[in-house]
Amino acid sequence: MLDNLNKYKIILASNSPRRRELMTGLGVKYTVKTLPDVDESYPETLSAGEIPVYIAKGKADAYMHLIKPDQLIITADTIVWLEGEVLGKPTDEEDARAMLRRLSGKTHEVITGVCLTTQTFQKSFYSVSDVTFATLDEEEIDYYVTHYRPFDKAGAYGVQEWIGFVGVEQISGSYFNVMGLPIQKLYRELKQI
Repeated sequence: MLDNLNKYKIILASNSPRRRELMTGLGVKYTVKTLPDVDESYPETLSAGEIPVYIAKGKADAYMHLIKPDQLIITADTIVWLEGEVLGKPTDEEDARAMLRRLSGKTHEVITGVCLTTQTFQKSFYSVSDVTFATLDEEEIDYYVTHYRPFDKAGAYGVQEWIGFVGVEQISGSYFNVMGLPIQKLYRELKQI
């Protein structure tokens, strides 16, 4: 599958172990390359799906001077969107607890923006999944934050971890998008290159 990509060396520009797991599951040969301190800021005028696409494109642009003619760079960014506001990665334990309290008993959107970039081509897209959380009590929130330390995760949770097992009541959309990469949509986009 994806024989059309044989002319490219695929680079996943992400430190995320979840994205690496999903790319490996796709059966595509790739290498991981990341740059330190890539700017992940965005204009305040953007909302919802515009934000992770903007950041994914910004990450891709940071690689433009390094891309060789035979390389395809995949960049991505995931946000949690709740009541018109982004919940990013928590800064510390209390911030993580506060985010989980906000998510408790509500439905939020997980939006992942992806950018595919070569020297001559760039395509961006995003995927949205609606996630409904059960009402979490303080003991559950504290247990998760203390034992799983979700400081590298948007919205302070990983759906594939304990909190997803006990807290996620429903997902509408791609489960893998909630993990951090809409792999089915990525596959379809890669087939078209």
